[in-house]
Amino acid sequence: MKKILIANRGEIANRIIKSCKILGHKSVAVYSDADKKSKHVRSADEAHYLGPSKAQESYLAFDKILDIAKKTNVDAIHPGFGFLSENDFFAQKIINLGITWIGPKPLSIKSMGNKDIARELAINSNIPICPGISDVQKYNEEQLNKECDRIGYPLLVKSSAGGGGIGMSTVQNHKDLAGAIEKTSTLAEKSFGNGDIFIEKFITNARHVEIQVFGFGSQGSVHLFERDCSMQRRYQKIIEESPAPEIDRSIIDSMAAAAVKLASDVKYEGAGTVEFIYDMDEKKYYFLEMNTRIQVEHPVTELITNNDLVSMQIKFAFDRKSKFLKQDKVSSYGHAIECRVYAEDPSKNFLPSPGKIQKMRFPPIPNGIRLDWGYDEQDEVSYHYDPMIGKIISHGLVREDAITKLIDFLGKIYIEGIKTNIPFLISLLKDRKFLNGKHNTKYIENNLNALLSITPHSDQSSKNIDLDPGRIK
Repeated sequence: MKKILIANRGEIANRIIKSCKILGHKSVAVYSDADKKSKHVRSADEAHYLGPSKAQESYLAFDKILDIAKKTNVDAIHPGFGFLSENDFFAQKIINLGITWIGPKPLSIKSMGNKDIARELAINSNIPICPGISDVQKYNEEQLNKECDRIGYPLLVKSSAGGGGIGMSTVQNHKDLAGAIEKTSTLAEKSFGNGDIFIEKFITNARHVEIQVFGFGSQGSVHLFERDCSMQRRYQKIIEESPAPEIDRSIIDSMAAAAVKLASDVKYEGAGTVEFIYDMDEKKYYFLEMNTRIQVEHPVTELITNNDLVSMQIKFAFDRKSKFLKQDKVSSYGHAIECRVYAEDPSKNFLPSPGKIQKMRFPPIPNGIRLDWGYDEQDEVSYHYDPMIGKIISHGLVREDAITKLIDFLGKIYIEGIKTNIPFLISLLKDRKFLNGKHNTKYIENNLNALLSITPHSDQSSKNIDLDPGRIK
């Protein structure tokens, strides 16, 4: 039996606790003022206070987390996703204390987690990258404008150090460039402690496809198939599925081979995700980034491959010489689709809707439905953090079966006290272009009014508390 501290909160903390129980390990939760009565605190074997509600003073305060780890004599720390999960300095501090870090080596986090460095590594592995500018700071205004003209507008301004679409901006011309750079850099510094940014070509008709990999260091890597994450709002995924609809399997196979080559070339260890953008017009794909952590959408992969990725992370961290998974032993069965349930109001530009969950009722969970949830009835959804309250994942023999199951289950959920995006999710799942696999990453943005007009009426919320929409993930 090992003792594992979970340096996170919400749904992912509860997910890791489940794997700890399956493997027979003890779980140690940490919490802020906002989370002292939350579900992950109740579910863990131990729970220890971190500090004030602001993430910078609690879940991002690695010294406090390390102090708790030492005092409680934990064997390992699992970072989940977001917060410190891709902080190589934090990972190295843990290792220096003689505590097992459940994640890749700090060098991998530093090189692959920084998106402009990752682009160079992708080039070295002969993987196509989207045209872009990595070291923006070295250019003066005139030089930068020339480079942007060379690539061609529209462009994306992105954070080098983090994800979740935080601060990401689309730029149509020179006059908007400086403001977008300043905005993205400021938000990146606040959210990830690193204000570095890079610029890349924006593909207007694109799908977002990622490959789940698991690396075994010098023994190479395997892939566990793809996830299509193209249905997004504010550059954040809300529906993910596998197999990817309406993309030729030869393209997916090529992506998977590229992802495995990249992970193997850098001797990657543990779970990671290599993300690609697919140009639907040109039928070409480009490397986007590699996330050196577990993904929000990992249950999709778990359902189609029957592998527990979190348990795999934990077991590999404790025994890096354990039996390696072979590629010919990984198979995909059926179709899985996940939707992220947020406390937010889609009709108000997806404004977060924090507050107390006064009532929450779920129907009996049928075969083929999985519920990964971060809150119970009477829990408080805080405005201090990302408003995702849980995920619902459906598995069926074919895509239509999985979608039908998901729509049926979503329609029977009752939540009172906060607004949720559940009615909007149902509209998306019933949308003709989505059903035909003809959507792209801008589909929600370009069709929002039409989607909202057919969103089912919902009595799920009796009030909407308009608090500060600022959040950190």
